[in-house]
Amino acid sequence: MCLVSKAEIIKQLPKLSQRERREIARLIFEIGDNKRILVDSDKRANERFLMLDDLEAKHGKTKSLRLSGEMSF
Repeated sequence: MCLVSKAEIIKQLPKLSQRERREIARLIFEIGDNKRILVDSDKRANERFLMLDDLEAKHGKTKSLRLSGEMSF
């Protein structure tokens, strides 16, 4: 069995992509007692992303209606 020291792991982290680092961070949270925090954070983040998607969709629709002259003020 090959063991890797904490120092070796830390040294390699900057070489990883953001996605790889996020995967590692998720695994670390899941290992400890922080899993509930991770689940709650993911839920809140997803809710905010949905809100942003909705705002962007409305903005895009409003913008396209203004350009086409279909929207009255």
